[in-house]
Parts: sequence; structure tokens; C-alpha cells
Amino acid sequence: MSYNLFLDDLREPIHVFKYTGDSDYAEKQWVIVRNYAEFVSYIEVNGLPELVSFDNDLGLEHTRYFFENGGHENPPDPSKGNFVEKTGYEASKWLVDFCIDNKLELPKYKVHSKNPIGKLNIETYLGNYLKQLEK
Repeated sequence: MSYNLFLDDLREPIHVFKYTGDSDYAEKQWVIVRNYAEFVSYIEVNGLPELVSFDNDLGLEHTRYFFENGGHENPPDPSKGNFVEKTGYEASKWLVDFCIDNKLELPKYKVHSKNPIGKLNIETYLGNYLKQLEK
């Protein structure tokens, strides 16, 4: 089964199309998952998606922390802070580990997060993994 996976706690893909202009968000069919646990579970049951799109802040606690700190600091690792929900960054790390453990190629990905630091963190982590594979 080929599918595209959209990780975001609030938005729908069409909302992302409206602020990015990326037609994939308007034209492709998406399975929407709202948090880290749903993301992991869906992939474990259904296999890797063809394309995954990440939001970073997956709950009000993350968004509030980001803005209360002037938009300059991401929420700390949930295991080190008082956060209940994991971020899209944590989901990207899980995805890499899942691919390594199962000897699978990383699916195509996009990062639609409006949090510039979180977006950069996810893009850098996934990009570095792909660069490492090229060696």
C-alpha cells in the first residue's frame, strides 16, 4: 500500500498548501496523524510511506514554550523536560532508527513546520543521515 503521511497536531494538508504554495499538499492524498505515538503506530502497522511531511510542535505545550521564549528556543527533549508529547524532531529520529533497524530506505520527506528552528532541526537531521549513507 502506497501512502503519504502528514504529521501535524492541528493543520490539514490544504492549510499547508495555502501558506507554502506546494501543490503536493493540495493534490496528493494524505493519511493524517496528530502526534508522535500515532506516527510510530501507523508506520509500524502499514510500513513506510512514500512521502512524509513533518510539523515540529505537536501540541500546545510545544507551541507555548516556543513563543514564550521569544521564538528562539525549541522545547527541550521530552525525556529531559516536563513535556508529555514528543516533537516532530523526535519523530524524524525514530524514522531514521526504524529505517536502519529494518534496512529500509528513508522515504521522501518535507517539513512544513512554521517553527523555523524545529524545521531546520528536522531537515538537518534527515539530511545528515542521507549524507552519511552516501559515504
